[in-house]
Amino acid sequence: MRPIQLVLPLLLALPAVAFAQASPVGRWKTIDDETNKAKSIVEITQAANGSYSGRIVELIDPSQPNPVCDKCKDDRKGKPITGMEIIRGMKADRSGFSGGTILKPDEGKVYKSKMELVEGGAKLKVSGCVAFICKSQVWERI
Repeated sequence: MRPIQLVLPLLLALPAVAFAQASPVGRWKTIDDETNKAKSIVEITQAANGSYSGRIVELIDPSQPNPVCDKCKDDRKGKPITGMEIIRGMKADRSGFSGGTILKPDEGKVYKSKMELVEGGAKLKVSGCVAFICKSQVWERI
């Protein structure tokens, strides 16, 4: 068997491996940008149309048991925060993921958002923006 016959299947598999590592799909520990403490676990999934969404699957040390989003102004108003979709409509682009929104449940505010995988996909930089003012958090893959 020629060396190229051995190497070719490996080379063809590389894009699939690179794509798997370049996906935000999975569970992430959110880290508060002000306190540097873990706040929740968010699970990001990809829909059939290619967009990404994220849902809080666990709150870490909540201030009250089973909190609801009483400050939300959309369809999430009064709903439990655990299980709530906080990332909506993110799409892959050249630098990461953008075009979606993120909800900050404790404020009830929805921000334009973008995400970028960093440190080889071990962390996710998530930004929420109003006009040109953006705040970012770095989440850790779990």
